[in-house]
Amino acid sequence: MKDKNITIDKILETCESTLISKPIYQTTKTFCCDTRILKKGDMFISLKTETNSGIKYIEEAFKKGAIGCITEYDIPQEILEKNNDKIIIKVKDVIQSIQDLAKYKRSLFDIPIVAITGSVGKTTTKDMISNVLMQKYNVAKTQGNYNNHIGVPITILNWNESTEAAVVEMGMNHFGEISLLTNIVKPTIAVITNIGTAHIGILRLSRKYIKSKARNIRGIK
Repeated sequence: MKDKNITIDKILETCESTLISKPIYQTTKTFCCDTRILKKGDMFISLKTETNSGIKYIEEAFKKGAIGCITEYDIPQEILEKNNDKIIIKVKDVIQSIQDLAKYKRSLFDIPIVAITGSVGKTTTKDMISNVLMQKYNVAKTQGNYNNHIGVPITILNWNESTEAAVVEMGMNHFGEISLLTNIVKPTIAVITNIGTAHIGILRLSRKYIKSKARNIRGIK
């Protein structure tokens, strides 16, 4: 079975980044951006916070067993010295970096990928389709509400060698977001549950909203 883990060299090649540490690890299998659910062995994605408390979360992630972090923050020397066995990668833009990495990871898989969007019913539809596919395939599906420009890339980054099909939920709060996500996911099948005004947020005009949802179809292989 072909190794589909992401190497540290590939992260450095794909992202505008610098390796701050000299890690003992050469690859990373799983990614997480939330220290509350982080597991030992995860690579921590350090997102910028409104309170600028990212360093605190990086320390917490290390204590919980993260093998390293991808961050925009300048990490204090004392933290670097305490965690000199960790992979610490400094990037210019964390969100852009995980999106680029997810595109690369997606390119490693030639499998059925169902992308689901719509005003309501996305999660229920995702679970129904996943449950059917699980009768035959090892299915990776969106967990929780990981359906935006951050959650979708992390979902893909956590696919592994055993993944035989995927069901990806895609939400939308801004014009162009569905196009961005389909460019990353490159679905083989797209499902639009329905189109209404639920959670329309800043999307004022239904016609433009429908057009943005329909862009899901353009991303189909």
